Amino acid sequence: MADIKYRRILLKLSGEALAGDQGYGIDPEVINGIAAEIGEVVALGVEVALVIGGGNIFRGLAASSKGMDRASADYMGMLATVMNSLAMQDALEKQDVVTRVQSAIDMQQIAEPYIRRRAVRHLEKGRVVIFSAGTGNPYFTTDTAASLRAMEIGAEVILKATKVDGVYSADPAKDKNAVKLDDLTYLEVLQKGLQVMDATATSLCMDNDLPMIIFDLTRRGNIMKVVCGEMIGTIVKGGATDA
Repeated sequence: MADIKYRRILLKLSGEALAGDQGYGIDPEVINGIAAEIGEVVALGVEVALVIGGGNIFRGLAASSKGMDRASADYMGMLATVMNSLAMQDALEKQDVVTRVQSAIDMQQIAEPYIRRRAVRHLEKGRVVIFSAGTGNPYFTTDTAASLRAMEIGAEVILKATKVDGVYSADPAKDKNAVKLDDLTYLEVLQKGLQVMDATATSLCMDNDLPMIIFDLTRRGNIMKVVCGEMIGTIVKGGATDA
């Protein structure tokens, strides 16, 4: 059996990750692949919580920039995350992974309300918990929701799944001289304005000393590698004095 480094994780997926190459909506092949990887990790006894963005269906910030009321746009974005969460629940349960969706916005027919103690109990029983509807408040991103929920449930690390294999000094698609950064402090992320998470989420993690690993979701088996402590992607942790 593999050595496990992290026993309780929060996996943050962007909505775009579920869209695959089609760019919008949910690609069944992609979501089933992610669910299979999560199932493998759960089978090792790792407790997994999930936060999924809604950008493949609706982006509140983009809509508000075109004149829509920001609060209304953000609430629509939160509902998009619920749709993604239900799709992920279905994909996970097809892998025989017991799953619960908890929503920050009350919608009893399809999801439990978010209750911290109940979420922790589900994790202890080996169930995957999907936190949907962000924080339930406009003006906060799903990155911030991921940071907040990770701390509330006592996660040991946030795994931020992206389409690149870590954080670079510049956009590798635009700059040939971009260098991959293996480790960063949260302070460096804030000072350099690196697009890892928004400033609120980054500050929350820094204040509570919660490490985050940014890694490439498109490579099969990467979730398992991270959980087992293999050095892939970029780790962000601590302050300027940490190694």
